[in-house]
Amino acid sequence: MVNFGILGFGLHAVKRLMPGFAKAKNCRVVGLSRRDVDKAQASAREFKIPLAFDSAEELCRAPEVDAVFIATPNACHLNDVLLAIRYGKPVLCEKPMAMHADECRRMVEAAHAANILLGVAQVFRFEETTAVLRARVAAGQIGKPIFARSEFSFPAEHGHPRTWIHDPAVAGGGPIADVGVHCIDALRFVLQDEVVRVTARAFFGDVPRQVEHGASLILEFAKGTMATVMVSFCASYRTPLELVGEKAALFANDALNVERPIEIELRDGAHIIERETVSNRLAYARQVDAFAAAVEGKAAFPVPGIEGWKNQEVLDAAYRSVKSGKGEEVRATGPG
Repeated sequence: MVNFGILGFGLHAVKRLMPGFAKAKNCRVVGLSRRDVDKAQASAREFKIPLAFDSAEELCRAPEVDAVFIATPNACHLNDVLLAIRYGKPVLCEKPMAMHADECRRMVEAAHAANILLGVAQVFRFEETTAVLRARVAAGQIGKPIFARSEFSFPAEHGHPRTWIHDPAVAGGGPIADVGVHCIDALRFVLQDEVVRVTARAFFGDVPRQVEHGASLILEFAKGTMATVMVSFCASYRTPLELVGEKAALFANDALNVERPIEIELRDGAHIIERETVSNRLAYARQVDAFAAAVEGKAAFPVPGIEGWKNQEVLDAAYRSVKSGKGEEVRATGPG
């Protein structure tokens, strides 16, 4: 049994992580940290977690903690990951991994130098949806993938609990960074291919220095697939994913949803050839159990830090494109 400490016990920990840990088979949460000690202790009582800290260092130093899950705001990820590594703790970092790719490089290099396990929490790689789509594409069911699309939107314009997602100094960006990274990673995973060039357009609100409210990205993949990613903080929740090939198409409405069953359709034009229903409800549990298995040396973690770095290079290219108005090349990552 691997004992986790959650560094940054906020909305995400309450809504997603703790329900995931409750379903996990080989790990549990024994510690948490929040900036306010009273809130930390209240959360610990609510979720029956033995240890509560108001210091990231105390949590990372605690001998009862085997691994650290970083769930702090994006601007904190670099220092928090380096702190966990310094205390010799395997560390699983939330997405997006960093504010920009150089921070990812520093994390990956520090973990490599210390021989410490570093993973990125791209939870949708642990879904049945993405696993089925990846297997069907690899089996040639749609033929050569010609184009793909992934969308992710949710209403976050007014009164969203994560108020920091609108602050570029803390979030690093708007929906491109927050949920666009999910779309990018899902496409890379399903297609088993890398993005080489990005063209992006974004729209902004009326408040100066705010992050983008929505965006459209065109991703050019190394093997020739062209993909679009649409993200927004303005529209209702939706996460469709579609892959179109020379022979057929695969479609899943709300593919990246973890709360209800998903129907995957294999289509030939308007005709549905085959329909399969899957469930993603165990994605968060599978993620932490997979990391626990890696901590115990039983298996490699399927989303190592280098994957977060690759995603960040795509995000950085997207933001460069928004500023330049041109397509931008995706920079290569170093060895992980």
